[in-house]
Amino acid sequence: MMNYELFKEVVAEKFQEFMQEEYKDYRVDVHSVTKVNKTMDALNLVPTGDENHHTVPTIYLNDMYEHYQKTNDLQEILQTAASKVEHAMKEVPDMVPAIDFGTAKDNIVFQLVNTEQNKEMLQDTPNRSFQDLSIIYRWIVKVDADGIQSTVVHNSLAKKLGLSEEQMFKLAVENTRRIFPPTVKSMNDVIRDMFMKDGMPTEMADMMIGEIPAQQTMWVISNDRGINGAISMLYEDKLHGLSENLGTDLYIMPSSLHEVIAVSASMGDPNELAQMVAEINMDQVALDERLSNQVYHYDKDVRKLSLATDTPNKRLDGIVAEPKLIYDAKNQSR
Repeated sequence: MMNYELFKEVVAEKFQEFMQEEYKDYRVDVHSVTKVNKTMDALNLVPTGDENHHTVPTIYLNDMYEHYQKTNDLQEILQTAASKVEHAMKEVPDMVPAIDFGTAKDNIVFQLVNTEQNKEMLQDTPNRSFQDLSIIYRWIVKVDADGIQSTVVHNSLAKKLGLSEEQMFKLAVENTRRIFPPTVKSMNDVIRDMFMKDGMPTEMADMMIGEIPAQQTMWVISNDRGINGAISMLYEDKLHGLSENLGTDLYIMPSSLHEVIAVSASMGDPNELAQMVAEINMDQVALDERLSNQVYHYDKDVRKLSLATDTPNKRLDGIVAEPKLIYDAKNQSR
């Protein structure tokens, strides 16, 4: 079985052979794409000539390699990928639609990402720090019944938009709350809603869940769309309202980019909670959706959110940095 680097070279060389005749004049372009929490190798089939004005589908070599590791069938991998690209070529418009930069200021919103895991991306992205996290900006390009189309605002896009980081921050303060209203729901209510969506009668759903005292309940903080909702933990008024309701400080566990879980500070030790968060991240949360392995503390009297833990596993992919070797000149000379 080929290693990843060899696989990447072979795919780039052979991919064109699996495309239909009408795409034989296109060229294969393989390049790195920095995404939240990881860097991916993207493959595009690009038309020669007027390249910048065409929409081209993207397929990721990392995903292809995972499939290859399971099947060890390179031909099947290439055939499947080529079919996907051909289908996408027929679905996308021939020309890139005109982008309305004038409305961008009304659609710049916040997103929280992990600082340590996204060092490379943050070098090319306007951002500001918050504890072990960084606030970046997304441009909501389109919202419709099919979902939300958005893109991370990198430095080049910020320049085109003519917006500084400070300007985007001020815009996002208003836009994020308007486009993605924050929500705070008890886990009981979240589970009840899930049961009822599946057709379970309200009475039966209530009986299945039972009643848990507020101070022993987990609270889900997100937004009404459930997309990049972890940013809602920065709305201090929401945290204050919950802590006042419970009569205690809060510990906040980042379950994903999309939501965080708040509990009464009387419920446990933050380091034990952080260990649980890290284990769930590694076992149950996709890498591109992980936020942090740390736990946060909200002080209801000071009205401040801060780190409650400082565990050594700062990265989210399980990679631990090797300790630096200390050069001992005396020992080396013996």
